[in-house]
Amino acid sequence: MAGLILTFAEVRDGKLRRSSLEALSEARRLAGESAVASVIVGSGISMLSAELGMHGADKVHVFDDPGLASYSNESYARAVAQVIQGLKPWAVLIPFTAMGKDLAPRVAAKVGAGLVSDCTALAEKDGRLEARRPMYAGKAYATVRWEGETQIATLRPNVFPVAPPDGSRTALMVKEKADTRARARVTALKAAAEGKLELGEAQIIVSGGRGLAGPENFHLVASLGEAMGAAVGASRAVVDAGWVDHQMQVGQTGKTVSPTLYIACGISGAIQHLAGMSSSKVIVAVNKDADAPIFKIANYGILGDVFQVLPKLTEAARAYFTGKH
Repeated sequence: MAGLILTFAEVRDGKLRRSSLEALSEARRLAGESAVASVIVGSGISMLSAELGMHGADKVHVFDDPGLASYSNESYARAVAQVIQGLKPWAVLIPFTAMGKDLAPRVAAKVGAGLVSDCTALAEKDGRLEARRPMYAGKAYATVRWEGETQIATLRPNVFPVAPPDGSRTALMVKEKADTRARARVTALKAAAEGKLELGEAQIIVSGGRGLAGPENFHLVASLGEAMGAAVGASRAVVDAGWVDHQMQVGQTGKTVSPTLYIACGISGAIQHLAGMSSSKVIVAVNKDADAPIFKIANYGILGDVFQVLPKLTEAARAYFTGKH
């Protein structure tokens, strides 16, 4: 039977990230009648404990200090490890975000625990945690179990559902003393252009590839994304060619995404790209090459020229989302 489960709740711009609520919802499901706790680190974030309570946390350990306003792997890892050493949880769930990828192994090393990264499914079996995770760029999946305590897992965003909030639930807030010592500090953050959706948490993503022929045509992908309220991504070839910024790259060396809908425009489907988006729930491919590998994993395929198909899709999307269909 599962014991106490701890989650790390990541905050951005004063708000809980969706991936944090996904991890908390999964912890609540696995824990059953056992307790669920969360740890939250930052500045001016104490009030977020109420939201964590509504989503399933029984107790929230809060490290609220101006010195923690910007992410520091040393001080954040120290805080999470402190809570783990005090609670000795059965399992720890951390979102597999850019922050989580950096934080989780540091925490695991500090507490001497095993870590399984990029989990897409979790289950309790014979009193132990069991995880499913992709391997070999998504060509195979492995079922993994831990040895020893504590079991730490990072969860792929947009794979685990968020349970609806329960307004009757409240969490006990425990204010922890922060240790903000760090050998390196963040002095400034350069944010992406305002209004751009985060690829890792987007429910709809429209991505463009070399089939667009040049950077002057990438607006076709951006227009479709705007019409659908989607995030815009790109293949590695497009990024390497300098058409768009690296932060838009989807793939093994870019961002791993799992949206509800992924539209690949002019993307052939190299294994590097498939590794980053094959777990999408519905995949639509637009390509004029009938033999393109992307069609092998697509739920729906449009065999056609992106220069003809995308304007029509954009027009249809605008009509649909404005209620004129």
